[in-house]
Amino acid sequence: MKRGIFLMVLISLTVGGYLGWNRFFAGTTRFTASERYLYIPTQSADRATVLGLLEADSMISHKSAFDWMGKQLDYWENVKPGRYKIEKGLSTYKIVKLLRSGRQAPTRLVINKLRMPQDLVKVIGRCIESDSAIIHDFINQSEKMKELGFTEANWPAMIIPNTYEVLWTWETEKVLEKLKTERDKWWSQKDREEKAAAYGLTPYEVHIIASIVEEETNKKDDKPLVASVYLNRIKRGMPLQADPTVRFAMKDFKSNRVLYTHLRTPSAYNTYMNRGLPPGPICTATPQTLEAVLNAPKTEYIFFVANADLMGGSTFTSNLSDHNKAARLYQDSLSAWLKRKAIKEKAIRDSIAANSETVVK
Repeated sequence: MKRGIFLMVLISLTVGGYLGWNRFFAGTTRFTASERYLYIPTQSADRATVLGLLEADSMISHKSAFDWMGKQLDYWENVKPGRYKIEKGLSTYKIVKLLRSGRQAPTRLVINKLRMPQDLVKVIGRCIESDSAIIHDFINQSEKMKELGFTEANWPAMIIPNTYEVLWTWETEKVLEKLKTERDKWWSQKDREEKAAAYGLTPYEVHIIASIVEEETNKKDDKPLVASVYLNRIKRGMPLQADPTVRFAMKDFKSNRVLYTHLRTPSAYNTYMNRGLPPGPICTATPQTLEAVLNAPKTEYIFFVANADLMGGSTFTSNLSDHNKAARLYQDSLSAWLKRKAIKEKAIRDSIAANSETVVK
């Protein structure tokens, strides 16, 4: 009899232990992906929110077990907001410990070419908790921006396009501080400030020139040569006459053609109407383009125009006569291409119309 009771107790303890271990220390995640992310908002970082999010996203199998473990590990008294990576197969115990630690999974702030402040608002808004309206107000109106060194004109020069890690709970100010710190760090390396000074330029002026080069060409091999053209024009006291500055003045970033009427657009950024550099960069310049300016070759080039083959490269010349010849070849080639394109599009439209009439009949 005693032996039977002993066996029953032993079995109960074993089963209970297994069930307890299974609920608290075995994998509890319910999703099939390798990982999921839990976002705990700052304004409601509490027990009800966490349990609700876990249940709504079907992240865990045993809500009651998670609640109990949260109590045992004193998590509910100190819920930390943030973005947390929940890996498939994590146990209740490990998930609670992760959330209690406040060890957030960073988000990736990817900055490429930005032209307008609203572009900066969008990329930051994808990575942090703050509402886009709050980010917009900070970037466009806040005195804090000025304290950080950012102004309406110079902000593209305060950013080096790259991929940065930020935390979801960061405020806009902290993100901008990081960007400025990384920009200052970039300039402090590889004698970059000294190279700029050798051209008689400040880092800010290099950013302005590089932003124009950035908009002029995507061809890596052409960028140093384009930079040399603008440096030569500055050295000779010539107006830059850069088409991208006219497009920026017009806020037209889709059209590739600048007409003579556009050259009269009134703006401090219009380098056809104003000598010298525009007030600020017209976009964020990549590190590669900044390097193209800092390491531009010494040339006699003061003109360039797109190649007649329309493959994206440019023809560089040192006198107006050669430039005009290259420009005519390009214009003739472009006109012929546009004509062929129009004929092809008309043929497609006519074909669609003919087929439609056949269907109607």
